[in-house]
Amino acid sequence: MNPLEISVVMPTYNRIDTLREVLPTLLDQTLPADAYEIVIADSHSSDGTADYVRGFCQREQEHVRYIPGAYGGRGAARNAGIEAARAPVVLFTDADILASPTLLERHAMGHRQNAGKRIAIVGCELQVRSLDDYRLQRDNPAIRRPLHPAARRRLGWLYFLTGNASVRRDDLLRVGSFDELFTGYGHEDLELGYRLQKDGVEILYDPEAVNYHWHPVGFTEQIGRMELAGVSTVRFYRKHRDMKVKAYLGMTPVSLWMHSALRAAPALRRALERAGASVEAPPKNTWPYIARQIAYQYHYVSGIKQALADGLGAS
Repeated sequence: MNPLEISVVMPTYNRIDTLREVLPTLLDQTLPADAYEIVIADSHSSDGTADYVRGFCQREQEHVRYIPGAYGGRGAARNAGIEAARAPVVLFTDADILASPTLLERHAMGHRQNAGKRIAIVGCELQVRSLDDYRLQRDNPAIRRPLHPAARRRLGWLYFLTGNASVRRDDLLRVGSFDELFTGYGHEDLELGYRLQKDGVEILYDPEAVNYHWHPVGFTEQIGRMELAGVSTVRFYRKHRDMKVKAYLGMTPVSLWMHSALRAAPALRRALERAGASVEAPPKNTWPYIARQIAYQYHYVSGIKQALADGLGAS
């Protein structure tokens, strides 16, 4: 029997449609089945998630564990998973992210090779628009568009994205795990990465630890997300008061000025949003794509300004 190496922690809420595709990929791994566990922290879903996952728990016995709770956000759900985890390493993923067969083996190997060092490992998370797109990228590595070049080996906290990241459980507990005050969209993972790095944990990148994020977001939904992310940026900065946080997350005098200029030109702003919404997935460097990015940035800074006006996180 193999020692338990990894606890996979997955928060979920009413994502059964994707979970039905995702969970089997986590059970079809090259890492031996007795070397890992899957902990699903469900925020009381109402879509049949409980019955579906409990069916797996019965078949897989202790291999899949289900911990429902009244979690106030993804951070709280992940913290419950960290507390429940029995392995020395915790791997974070989500209910809409499909795993490659070697995902867990790569993370486990990375931690074995760095035994005695304080590290986190971030893998290669690829964006897919559909199950067909997932299969296409899965079977054709040449068409993939990863965020980082394969030669990169170290990352800063700005790229600590918990759709594909593993950390020793002791290090997570040492820095206080996720900050549960980040209840809206955005930055709870980056803020944890910031604290881990400040505490001496080195963030490594493994381009071969691959998974596929299957959650295409429409223009209107993304606008709402950007405003919430802006609010989270203010919370992040006011917690740490680090000018690098401002610079890296776009909370700068230039971005604030550009927002004011756009707000003073409502006709231009409406034209940008119409152009941005006109194509479902506009190719890069086209006018709809550029208009969409400007619109997203406008709403992101709107969230920042609203949080500043509300005194969010002010001491």
